[in-house]
Amino acid sequence: MDEIGILPNFKGRAIHDFWKPYFKYNCKHGLCNAHHLRELTFVYEVQGWVWAKHMIDCLLDIKKVVDEAKIVIDGLPEKQIREFEERYKEIIKQGYAQNPLKNEPDSIKKKRGRQKKSKARNLLERLDHHREKTLAFMYDFNVPFDNNLGERDERMMKVKQKISGCFRSEDGGKVFSRIRSYISTARKNGLSAIESLKRALAGAPFMPAPGGT
Repeated sequence: MDEIGILPNFKGRAIHDFWKPYFKYNCKHGLCNAHHLRELTFVYEVQGWVWAKHMIDCLLDIKKVVDEAKIVIDGLPEKQIREFEERYKEIIKQGYAQNPLKNEPDSIKKKRGRQKKSKARNLLERLDHHREKTLAFMYDFNVPFDNNLGERDERMMKVKQKISGCFRSEDGGKVFSRIRSYISTARKNGLSAIESLKRALAGAPFMPAPGGT
């Protein structure tokens, strides 16, 4: 991650799946809610914890309101944000009531360090301790709900690797990556891929503004 030269210099907000090594980088962080929804669905449908279904509904309701609001305004009214925050906080409270830490004999506690927690409890604590990162998309309309854009950009590389037999040389892989990266960046900035390629071939490529998400 250091050698690729992106995250060490990145000053925007990185949306990711809570993999701990990401947090060593000095940028803003946001958590992918597509990952949260998958984990919450498991905790609800397989383990039966009702708080998880309430959190799914809460996140999707906020997303719907944000998506509709983006069309006409740059941010949600303060009152609406506070209402969503209270709803989120109440669901977290329900979750702790349903998933308390187990009380263990002192003899067992002394044999190990960190107490083992259930998948539901770990997810609950992440949503609690990282509320701002989970709800970043609500506070800032420039922040996406999930990191699907990033995963979508990686998909063509995996297709090339699995179906097309990889690349014949390292240089070929680098060229492919540069072209795909340029096209993807242009599209994310609302530009036509064809027109952007024309500009690049004419010696005047599109250059995005520094920073951003």
